[in-house]
Amino acid sequence: MSGLKSDPALLDGGRLLPLVEDFYTIQGEGFHAGKPAYFIRLGGCDVGCRWCDAKYTWNPKLYPPVDVQTVIDRATACPAQAIVITGGEPLLYPLGVLTSALRDKGLEIFLETSGSHPFSGVFDWVCLSPKRQQPPLEEAFARADELKVIVESEEDFAWAEENAARVRPACRLYLQPEWSVSERVMPVLVEYAKAHPRWNISIQTHKYMRIP
Repeated sequence: MSGLKSDPALLDGGRLLPLVEDFYTIQGEGFHAGKPAYFIRLGGCDVGCRWCDAKYTWNPKLYPPVDVQTVIDRATACPAQAIVITGGEPLLYPLGVLTSALRDKGLEIFLETSGSHPFSGVFDWVCLSPKRQQPPLEEAFARADELKVIVESEEDFAWAEENAARVRPACRLYLQPEWSVSERVMPVLVEYAKAHPRWNISIQTHKYMRIP
């Protein structure tokens, strides 16, 4: 990991963040699939999933810290009513300044995280996507509104259940096929969800819509 996290002065308490990209689109996955939202993608990730479709975000040194007010101005200049903060792993950074300013503008704030770092910021919805190689912290299970587990093979169902046992009863549960093996995995995933109906299936609909 770069020195951004280890030297908070570089981020001015969260007034600067390593922005990869920000854009207005349609949320493609999970509970809020189909909802227009403004995405704020931050650089830096120390989880390193081999199937990650955003590996370009991993090295935060490629993304010099940006004044968050610039991002806030762009987000509030479009019709978006919801904000998705994602990465990378956004909880590597102090998010209080960014999320409080967006909340003050009347926007809903959604977080997508592996839960492997302490929380900061204010959120209306937390999507927790746990990874074996760097499991979530205990506080992440208590904060999760949505648990989204990526499925590559039948072995991942046990991991999904292990995490589902730790979230709040009201947390929505989703199984999502890993994109590169989705055709092979989907039939098994469908049968598992039918046999265990508290689980829902999430599909990366934005890839079918050909939008970011």
